[in-house]
Amino acid sequence: MTTLANPSTSSFNALESTDSKDGGLDSLKSPVSVPVTRTLTAESSSGHILAGTLGTLQFSESSTVLDQTLKRQHRRGMIQFGALCWCFVLEGWNDGSVGPLLPVIQAYYSVGFAVVSLLFVVNCCGFVVGAAVNIWLNERLGFGKVMVLGSLFQLATYAIQSPAPPFPALVFSFFLAGLGMSLQNAQANGFVGSLKKNKHAKLMMLHASYGLGAFCSPLLATHFATTRHWSYHYIISTGIAVSNTAVLCAVFRFRRQEDLLRQIGQEPNEEAQTNAPTLPSNNLYRQIFNIRAVHYLAVFAFIYVGVEVTIGGWIVTFIIRERDGGPTAGYISSGFFGGLTLGRLGLMYVNKKVGERKVVFLYVLLSIGLEITIWFVPSIIENAVAVSFIGALLGPLFPILVGYGARVLPPYLFTGGMGWITGVGTAGSAALPFITGILASKYGIKSLQPFLVAMMCTLVGIWAVVPKARRIA
Repeated sequence: MTTLANPSTSSFNALESTDSKDGGLDSLKSPVSVPVTRTLTAESSSGHILAGTLGTLQFSESSTVLDQTLKRQHRRGMIQFGALCWCFVLEGWNDGSVGPLLPVIQAYYSVGFAVVSLLFVVNCCGFVVGAAVNIWLNERLGFGKVMVLGSLFQLATYAIQSPAPPFPALVFSFFLAGLGMSLQNAQANGFVGSLKKNKHAKLMMLHASYGLGAFCSPLLATHFATTRHWSYHYIISTGIAVSNTAVLCAVFRFRRQEDLLRQIGQEPNEEAQTNAPTLPSNNLYRQIFNIRAVHYLAVFAFIYVGVEVTIGGWIVTFIIRERDGGPTAGYISSGFFGGLTLGRLGLMYVNKKVGERKVVFLYVLLSIGLEITIWFVPSIIENAVAVSFIGALLGPLFPILVGYGARVLPPYLFTGGMGWITGVGTAGSAALPFITGILASKYGIKSLQPFLVAMMCTLVGIWAVVPKARRIA
């Protein structure tokens, strides 16, 4: 080390002087050890600095990679959610167009209330079939393929309706619409309901997308209802359906829900993986139907969705027949669905403040009061305003239902159970309008309001018996 240190001549002189005084070798060791010690200290310090610098660089690099991964997962999650929202826009577009076009369909095919209600009957059949086969299809095909299959059924619907086909063909197209929307609705609700981040806000936004489509559709359908070629409205619907199928194929690429959730950084539910193998039966249908909450929620969804679509579908006919409204009465249907959209977005704070269970009672009771005013107040303006407020109050109920189901149902059965619940619920969108048509054919369209009040009162009773805590059968 002395050679490396390369001491000067004066240093050697000092060493010789010290050696002569203190006795040679022992004295020599002391001054030599000083530079050696300093040299080792310098090397040690340099090593620590170098190691620290490398560690900082590695941490910085890993942090950058992690940030990029999180951004990529977030972006992919938003794209997936956007695709589902577009799917719900089309579903709302479908339901919103029925009300303004229903009087025109009656006149074009020269059919009464009972016969035109066949559209709702077969639509209900399509929803029930979709709800029944959804669980099996989900296990066999997976999320991505079932979504695309449902979109193809919906695309075929509008392709049949566009040229104003014979009435039997029009009826059959409503069956395909029910089947396709049932599959997409069940899968989309199950997917968003399985998310761990911002689930409740996304459910509200998802169903607000439905309201947005249902708000826009009557504006255009009312225009076509006043023209000779009323069925050309469905040409536009066909174009939207094509874009829906293309988006679903491009975004989800026929993959299963578990794979898609991993792409956005969410692993499968640990509780589901732990509990599923211990179940006494592998029959998914038996497992789901053994849970009492499934039946309560399904009946609630059936009546709620039925009330929602009955108002949007028959209110135009009620205003025209009972309040002497003109062809532009179709815009009242847009007011209802516009309120539905605003309610789902604007009442999220109220839902959180009051509590989702209590707020359902509040919204339904207020809706009953407004429905009674429509029943007894013969004013088009008052009825139109009341319908809009009813839409705003009823809007949050279905997203609350899906979010509540996530807490009541076991995680390993949530997707299948919620698929059945939403499937039965969408069947209500056909069954209750059909019952309305039967009542109207016998008692007149004035029977609409007492029927809706009775159904809303039933909602209150059913929600009261829905279990508050999770129950695993």
